[in-house]
Amino acid sequence: MMLPLADIGFESDGDVVVASVRGEVDMSNAGEIGEAIGRRVSNETHSLVIDLTSCEYLDSAGIHILYELQDRLRNRGQDIRVVVPTGAMIAEALRLADVPRAIGSAETVEAALVSLRE
Repeated sequence: MMLPLADIGFESDGDVVVASVRGEVDMSNAGEIGEAIGRRVSNETHSLVIDLTSCEYLDSAGIHILYELQDRLRNRGQDIRVVVPTGAMIAEALRLADVPRAIGSAETVEAALVSLRE
């Protein structure tokens, strides 16, 4: 039996959806992950936090999904933050793809929630 490359957990903090991605995100599963996250974000949701603290690998397909989610949310007046601790395995890939500046990032879920409510 093959184990999935990545697993997603969801929780809510008021009107903010927090999606925690664990494992590896690549071309084979990025689309499914993006769809699963997108389905959880309703029109009533204020914003989305994608917690990548436990994400060990993220390729260009995964980064593309982050930008797609940002576009979809922005069109609906919603906001997004990506959680990536300094020193995380994927931090450099996200920096090279300009994710922290273009989308917005935080070191912790708590910091992301604070920045979304400011």
